[in-house]
Amino acid sequence: MKKIAIINGHPNKDSFNFGIVKAYREGALTSGAEVREITIAELKFDPVLHFGYQKRMELERDLLKAWEIILWADHMVWIHPVWWGGMPAMMKGFIDRLFLPGFAYKYRENSVWWDKLLKGKTAHIITTLDQPGWYYWLLYGKPSINQLKKSTLEFCGVKPIKVTYIGIIRNSTEMQRTKWLYKVRELGRKQK
Repeated sequence: MKKIAIINGHPNKDSFNFGIVKAYREGALTSGAEVREITIAELKFDPVLHFGYQKRMELERDLLKAWEIILWADHMVWIHPVWWGGMPAMMKGFIDRLFLPGFAYKYRENSVWWDKLLKGKTAHIITTLDQPGWYYWLLYGKPSINQLKKSTLEFCGVKPIKVTYIGIIRNSTEMQRTKWLYKVRELGRKQK
């Protein structure tokens, strides 16, 4: 049985992203997967890494619980909107505070190399846009995907990582949203 962690990076509970989380969860559960969720907006933590990496901040209880879910999971599904080319600030703060040296990766002494402590896990990024995915990729170089996929998850050993773009959200019709939710439900059912 596959163990899936769904990480929701949207701060608004009335957003379409919460519908995407629900659709993915429903699909995954129908296929027999075990699912746990992390809704970043519900966590109580300081998203600012006040001292950078010079001094370790004590992790709040909600961050420790979230990390337990990430360690438990075989597969992570990251769901978030793209705002100003990137992820919401609270989601970035979640990553800054949690994906720490000794947790997600470990630098080797006297070396430029590091150990990837999340090896063996896979991921899927599902992101919503107010532009077509191809436009975000072609014109802007998909910065939020590069940051989450390459600079964070792959850096920590997570592979492979699939990406699904959903949009244009802003002008979407009820029929388009229904189709997108069906597509996401199928992704969950196939556990991708």
